[in-house]
Amino acid sequence: MARWLRPLVGALLLLEGAAALSFLHHRYEELVQALFRVQSQCPYVTRIYSIGRSVEGRHLYVLEFSDYPGIHEPLEPEFKYVGNMHGNEVLGRELLLQLSEFLCEEYRRGNERITRLIHDTRIHIMPSMNPDGYEVAAKQGPDSNGYLTGRNNANGVDLNRNFPDLNTLMYYSREISGPNHHIPLPDNWKSQVEPETLAVIQWISSYNFVLSANLHGGAVVANYPFDKSQDQRFRSHRRTVNTPTPDDKLFQKLAKTYSYAHSWMHRGWNCGDYFADGITNGASWYSLSKGMQDFNYLYTNCFEITLELSCNKFPPEEDLERQWMANREALVAFIEEVHQGIKGMVSDENNNGIAGAVISVQGISHDITSGDMGDYFRLLLPGTYTVTASAEGYQPLTVTTTVGPAAPSLVHFQLKQEVVRKPAERKASGTRVNNKTLQKKVVPRATRRGTQR
Repeated sequence: MARWLRPLVGALLLLEGAAALSFLHHRYEELVQALFRVQSQCPYVTRIYSIGRSVEGRHLYVLEFSDYPGIHEPLEPEFKYVGNMHGNEVLGRELLLQLSEFLCEEYRRGNERITRLIHDTRIHIMPSMNPDGYEVAAKQGPDSNGYLTGRNNANGVDLNRNFPDLNTLMYYSREISGPNHHIPLPDNWKSQVEPETLAVIQWISSYNFVLSANLHGGAVVANYPFDKSQDQRFRSHRRTVNTPTPDDKLFQKLAKTYSYAHSWMHRGWNCGDYFADGITNGASWYSLSKGMQDFNYLYTNCFEITLELSCNKFPPEEDLERQWMANREALVAFIEEVHQGIKGMVSDENNNGIAGAVISVQGISHDITSGDMGDYFRLLLPGTYTVTASAEGYQPLTVTTTVGPAAPSLVHFQLKQEVVRKPAERKASGTRVNNKTLQKKVVPRATRRGTQR
């Protein structure tokens, strides 16, 4: 009952004073105008910035919502939405524009829920990661758009098969007790990625994102990592090997948050497919290599899921309002999921923040790290956990804490400097695992074809 009650209550909170929005497909120039219009209407809580340019020179714009735009506030989590990664999957692009207008309008109206969300969260919205591909798809329009027309970028590359393959390195790393987080990038990674991919990697390396979703089309389901199967023996087109992350239960909960707040995703039967609760493990659906959501989890602190939002990749304009109403509560409720688990500061004995401290949770073999200011955010389900903070040159500190179902628990760590021992007293350390060691032992997989995400 509670699972159904929360979306209903949230939806009621959003109904009062909901603004009339324009439900149109936006070409690049119109998208830019829409973003700057929102920024001009809410100048004190928004900022527009570009993370780079596409192959054809179009800006990859991001609209930020925060009570202090452009500034990371300690203990305030960073959240992001990314749309239109595949140029011909356009609903996410339009929904994120609608969401941007909605957040601004409801903030101006004094909506308590939206005001609290903007004050407590730094929200980054990128409506289009592939503006070049969109323009190709938009020239054909909704009626005659081909299944693949405009999917790739201007160089003909599928951006969701273009991130460095850290899964293979991670699977090998497990066998040799190597790192379970922030897997190092290959030495030549920049030469292997497209301009749009490079811009996103640099973007997520610059912000300590905690939670994210990327919006796609062609199905209706909330997809969570891992996308890539660990079993390398299968080479078939659609293999189904469930490949969970160490945070599998948490990812399922995140996916269900969206699916049950959505008008019909949770029912399971959509687009001729059935997914229980409207969610799926990526590799259980089909294995995908070099995808963005796995990369987020393995290279950064960010937990990302993929949202497939419509059977029709390029729905007609008359369907956009219905789709917005189906997704509005889910889009807001998913942002709110960034406020769960534990968070706090990692500092030294003089209260100086320690960047890059490792936060480990006993029983979950995936660590996260503190940000530049020493603050950290660890998404966790309700329960009791043993948590350790460690940093080079400091003595590790372990605490036990209980996480509730509502706000995150505040857990601070003040680390003492490590006592420097004489060389003769030091024990021989084990072999250090680095990126080159991992790469030598890994044989890259062949690129797959014909998938959706």
